[in-house]
Amino acid sequence: MQTGYHRKIAWLAGLVAMAPLPAIAQDAGSSAAPAITSGPPPAGGSDQDLALQLSNPVASLISVPFQENLDFGAGDDGIKSTLNIQPVVPISVGKDWNMIVRTIVPVVAQNSYQGPGTDAFGLGDITQSFFFSPKENKGIIWGVGPAILYPSATDRYLGGDKWGAGPTVVLLKQMGQNTVGFLGNHIWSIAGKDDRSDVSASFMQPFFSHTTSHATTYGINAEAAYDWKGKDWLIPVNLTVTQLTKVGDQAVQVGLGGKYYAVSPDGGPEWGIRMIFTLLFPKK
Repeated sequence: MQTGYHRKIAWLAGLVAMAPLPAIAQDAGSSAAPAITSGPPPAGGSDQDLALQLSNPVASLISVPFQENLDFGAGDDGIKSTLNIQPVVPISVGKDWNMIVRTIVPVVAQNSYQGPGTDAFGLGDITQSFFFSPKENKGIIWGVGPAILYPSATDRYLGGDKWGAGPTVVLLKQMGQNTVGFLGNHIWSIAGKDDRSDVSASFMQPFFSHTTSHATTYGINAEAAYDWKGKDWLIPVNLTVTQLTKVGDQAVQVGLGGKYYAVSPDGGPEWGIRMIFTLLFPKK
């Protein structure tokens, strides 16, 4: 018989798996860098061009990724499901600049993930990034701006009850079918409940991807996070495969990946699985 927790896990995973999966994968910069590019698209077929834009966190492409992460091995054989809903919206700012607004809304279910008695289900803290990126680039694509942390968690085990802010930056280069780059941010707490720990956290994501002429993307990235208060590293390495396709007239990217925690604090997760389903809205 399923427990209430396992029904929640099945429901979250089902949101990602409900579409037919003709192939599998996610873009290289995915978990912290879902879809958006400055400058003209690279040469090649239109599907391949669109897949390459998805490897670029600052592309002029509206996308809505649903990224399901299942993490195992933390706490007392804990399990954690995080469905990140990650809309990415480019906004033109004058004739020379785009502002790319990227929001990460986590829906979390966890069982003994932080030890006994830490079961929880609900909304986590929302992070929103604003990248200002030039419309024209000379080889190196870049964006810079603020990142904001909202204390939106519905359970004390799912968030820190702190407002936060700090800088964020992305740098990348696309060379034919290959994309290599780096995305990072640092967030400090600026307000919130006094009985909760202050936040000072860095996030660093080097990424690489290769996109084939059939719009299949093979990616690898590391999502290194450092807690300056607790002096703990968390570094999962992700391998993903994604495929651009259509469901009716709707362009989508579907994907699957594996995750290995190269560095994890005591009681932290050991490995995980990632599933991706992205809705794409290219300019007509």
